[in-house]
Amino acid sequence: MIELDFSKDPHGLLPAIVQEYTSGDILMLAYINQESWQQTLETGKAHYGSRSRNKIWLKGESSGHVQVIKDIFVDCDQDTVVFQVEQLGRAACHKGYHSCFYRRVAGDELKIDTEPIFNPEDVYGK
Repeated sequence: MIELDFSKDPHGLLPAIVQEYTSGDILMLAYINQESWQQTLETGKAHYGSRSRNKIWLKGESSGHVQVIKDIFVDCDQDTVVFQVEQLGRAACHKGYHSCFYRRVAGDELKIDTEPIFNPEDVYGK
């Protein structure tokens, strides 16, 4: 088992930068803990440690937009990872966009750069 340094964060969480394998697009930033790291390695699908729900979650368990791991990079301090993934369903963002980074700073405002792929109310019922 590849050991990461989860001791640096009081909650045992490390950042996981998620990048689309084919395009190089940055899809999202999430956090992993020891358990989600192990589940990711065992299943080949991205699992994260939720800060708000305080539980492990499989990306796409509600939406079906699962992230299949293609490659993983670990930084020099072993406290940050980059997951290169195949994003099933084309959307990584819970707001329906391909990437969570769908807004650009334009002067003193945020400009939406793209169209959503799905309506979150249709997928999550909110």
